[in-house]
Amino acid sequence: MTPTVRGGLVVAVTGSSGALGAGVVRRLAALPPSTVRRVVAVDTTPSGSPWPDRVVERTADVRDPLLSLVLEDAHVVVHLAGLHRPGADPDERRAVNVRGTESILLGAIAAGASHVVVVTSAMVYGALPDNPVPLTEEAPLRAPRDRSLVGDFVEIERLVEQLRVARVRPEITVLRPTTLVGPGADSVLTRHFEAPRLLVVRGSTPRWQFCHIEDLQDACVLAATGRIAGGAVNVTPPGWLTQHEVQVRSGRLPLELPASVATAVAERLHRAGLTLAPASELAFVIHPWVVDSTRLHAAGWRPAYDHAAGLDAQLALSAGHTALAGRRVGIEDATRAAAGATVALIGTAAVVRRARRRRR
Repeated sequence: MTPTVRGGLVVAVTGSSGALGAGVVRRLAALPPSTVRRVVAVDTTPSGSPWPDRVVERTADVRDPLLSLVLEDAHVVVHLAGLHRPGADPDERRAVNVRGTESILLGAIAAGASHVVVVTSAMVYGALPDNPVPLTEEAPLRAPRDRSLVGDFVEIERLVEQLRVARVRPEITVLRPTTLVGPGADSVLTRHFEAPRLLVVRGSTPRWQFCHIEDLQDACVLAATGRIAGGAVNVTPPGWLTQHEVQVRSGRLPLELPASVATAVAERLHRAGLTLAPASELAFVIHPWVVDSTRLHAAGWRPAYDHAAGLDAQLALSAGHTALAGRRVGIEDATRAAAGATVALIGTAAVVRRARRRRR
């Protein structure tokens, strides 16, 4: 747990120019000086807006091997820098997310920091038909270790576990939010709600949880100031929404497909370069991966947005956008969209033909 420091903590926040990081910096800077004396805002580029008093800005790349010099006076490091944009180059994304986190952890050790806060995702549990509902922090991490963004999160958790087993200081708290929504949130899952119709696999019972970015910022502050001890912490409001509730709130009709057809089409679209995520991520709109956040609530966290309000906020932000298979489509993308639809139809027809031959 973050120790009480006479004169207040020095907290470094990486990714301070992003929507999540900027909010955490401002929340920390608003605390009494006896709690937080100074906030070190770390990013690759300077912020375009002035920071509050007690915020010091430092320019650095999280992959820099000399990062410990940037963190040298920090008691706590909140690591929020990452590349999560849909369609990002997988190699660059893996370097920023995984190698960057490794560099932060080693830099924090070298700088003598006592506590590091890392944000991954509840997606690390995997989306599987036999998942308990809900999942607690003790559940095994069963998401695939592939080249997807989820695979990056799994690798980050592996790095953290290695340090935990080795009993290496600093203490590390991992926050695992559910589907992130709100200003600055952009993912394959949020773009799922920009599609004209919502994909539903026949026989599945999806459940949805949404974590607003402002509520995640509050969780980061709780962890940074020692209200949450080390280990993993799920971040989501209580309960969940059913698929029917999501359809009603979004005003979108379902597009129901057999599981075999949906998977085959997703694989074909991804191989053709027409989708932004591998077919393995289709599981997250089919199978349950809802989590329990009792531990976070026990620490005093009270979300401002429940799941319905979070979804409504995201739908308002997404107004005017249309996404097909996770890719936003504009006038200039009409040809690509048509090609995607053609590939989907060809894939579906092929699957149906194979199924008919087997029956014969």
